[in-house]
Amino acid sequence: MKLIILILDERDAESISHALEENEFDVTHVASTGGFMRRGNCTFLIGVEDEKVDDALVLMRETKARSEHHGGQGALAFILNVDKYEQL
Repeated sequence: MKLIILILDERDAESISHALEENEFDVTHVASTGGFMRRGNCTFLIGVEDEKVDDALVLMRETKARSEHHGGQGALAFILNVDKYEQL
């Protein structure tokens, strides 16, 4: 399993979140500012099976490309290995 940490412009958050959820990816939203993009950001935590990481990234890229905020910042994705996962 992988954890995708996606940091993006808050204006793109709703469309990307909707696209991910529509394609059965579980998403946790965390409001964030500063750091990489120095604006109002949204950080998504997305748990993904290894074989679906590329599908999630393609979906996010395609949704971002259709965004009306073309002049805005891009998005940053960090993909981390998850050694253990427990639902409590």
